[in-house]
Amino acid sequence: MPDVPRSAAFFDIDGTLTATTTMFDFLAHHLSVRGRSSEYAALRDRLRAMTEAGAGRADRCRAYYRVYAGTDESSLLTEGERWFRDRVGTPGFFNEPARAAFGAHAAAGDLTVLVSGSFAACLEPLAEHLGADVLLCSRPEVRDGRYTGAVTTPMIGAAKAAAVSRLAAERSLSLKDSYAYGDHLSDVPFMEFVGNPVVVGRDPGMLRHARARGWRCLEHSPLPGTARGSRS
Repeated sequence: MPDVPRSAAFFDIDGTLTATTTMFDFLAHHLSVRGRSSEYAALRDRLRAMTEAGAGRADRCRAYYRVYAGTDESSLLTEGERWFRDRVGTPGFFNEPARAAFGAHAAAGDLTVLVSGSFAACLEPLAEHLGADVLLCSRPEVRDGRYTGAVTTPMIGAAKAAAVSRLAAERSLSLKDSYAYGDHLSDVPFMEFVGNPVVVGRDPGMLRHARARGWRCLEHSPLPGTARGSRS
């Protein structure tokens, strides 16, 4: 008898699983330990100006990763572990309803997948803590053990959708039986791939999109597994 395709649960991270934006929370930590805390506000202002000028999220993401040019990869990974240990115990770090949904999917046997424009330095400790099966994230370029400041394809928008599609093909996943959680319109491309998209948070544009398409919102959705038949 052939194997039944496995379902998956795809989770955006920043604003979905975490209440904080990991990229910027980690950047503040990174600059602080180097005695460069004053640079943080200037960078946020620069990225905000890009937004006001009409730059897309992928372009802003590339500008973010240029900050790490010349940084040793292994030292940044160590920083990420320290940052996560400091932050994971902070009240409000996780979006608890989303984390509960993640745990329910894991208990139901779904493949748990994190999909984020953030990067491994701060996401690998988080993925390990949650017990996620797969981490799909931005991969900044590294040469001779150091970040170059470049990132070929930020895991934003259409790139998330492409990564989800590839993983589904590689793992023979049933997308119609799968779930996807996101909080922002940039998450829509990967959420549209699955049969059960779930909106997290109160972003007005995302809520309008959910209403127009009949998508569920986390506050009004039963936890996964409570409304399913048994898996045989």
